[in-house]
Amino acid sequence: MTDLEEPAPGAGELLVEVDSAGVNYADTHQAEDSYLVPQTLPFVPGSEVVGRVVSGDGPFEPGTRVLGLTLAGGGYAERAVVPAGLAFRLKDDLSDAQALALLVHGTTAWHLLRRSAKVRQGESVVVHSAAGGVGSMAVQLARAWGAGRIVATASGEAKCELARSLGAEVAVDVSATTTADEVRQALLEANAGQGLDVVLEMTGGHVFDGSLAALRPLGRIAVFGMASKVAPEPVLVQRLMRRSLTLTGFWLPHAVRQPGVLEGALEELRSMVRAGVLRPVVGGSFPLADAARAHEELRSRRSTGKLVLDVSGKGVG
Repeated sequence: MTDLEEPAPGAGELLVEVDSAGVNYADTHQAEDSYLVPQTLPFVPGSEVVGRVVSGDGPFEPGTRVLGLTLAGGGYAERAVVPAGLAFRLKDDLSDAQALALLVHGTTAWHLLRRSAKVRQGESVVVHSAAGGVGSMAVQLARAWGAGRIVATASGEAKCELARSLGAEVAVDVSATTTADEVRQALLEANAGQGLDVVLEMTGGHVFDGSLAALRPLGRIAVFGMASKVAPEPVLVQRLMRRSLTLTGFWLPHAVRQPGVLEGALEELRSMVRAGVLRPVVGGSFPLADAARAHEELRSRRSTGKLVLDVSGKGVG
C-alpha cells in the first residue's frame, strides 16, 4: 500500500470514490508485464470499480452510485478516474460484487457466445475453466440461450459440481491431462463420442490443441486468454479448411470502443439477474491491502467466480 496524489478527471471523465474493485485474471498478467499490451511503471491495476461519483464531466450528480470501467487501470485505489461513457448508474437491486461480476466477466461471456462463436440453439458447447469468472457466466448464458449439450471443464470435483449446478450436463476435470489427445478424448467422451460445435478457450497449450481437434466440421473455437502462458501448436490454414473450422479471438477493449455495445450487453445481463435467470458467482472478497493474495488465488486456480477487493471496508455484498 502506498499514498499517491489524487487522480484528476479530464474532459468526459468522472472521479469516483471507490467502494469495491473487481479482480480479473488480466490484472495478474499486467502485474508481471505479460499482458497483451506492455505496462509501464508506475502502474495501479484494476479496470472495474463500484463507487460514488465525486466530481467530473458527465451526466451523474455527485453521490450517484455507479459501476465503471477504467480502461487505463487505477481501480485498486480509494479514488479512480472513469470515462463518463463507461460509467453505469447502479440501483440497489445489485450488490457491488454482483455488479462487478457482470462488467468484465459477464460481458466477455456475452460477446464470446453471441458475437465470436455465434452459438445457435441446440449446438454443443465446451466451456473451459467453467468455475471461473467468465466460465461461470458462459455456462449459464449458453443454457439460457438454448444451447444443446454443455460440457464444462474445471480442476477438481468441487469446481466440476459448481459447473453442473450452473447448467452443464457434463463436467470434466482436465487438470490431470498432459497431452492434446487426452483433452480431445475427454471432450469427445463427454459429448457421447461426437465432435463439438463450439469451444470457449482460455488456457492455451495442450488444452487448446486438444479442443481444436475435438471440433466437428464447421465447428468454432473462440479464444479469450492463455492462462497457462504456454503457446499452442501453430495452426495451419489447411487444417482449418480441411474441416471448415473457425478460429476466432476476443479481447473486450475492442468491443468497448464500439458505441453502445458494452451498455447493451450489460443491460441484458442485469435484466437476467433481476429475473433470476443469471446468478453471478462471487468467490470471495479481500481488503485492498491483500490484493496480492487475491492474485495468488487466481494464479493457483483455487478461486471460483468473481473475486472482489473491499476498498471502503463497508463490505461488498
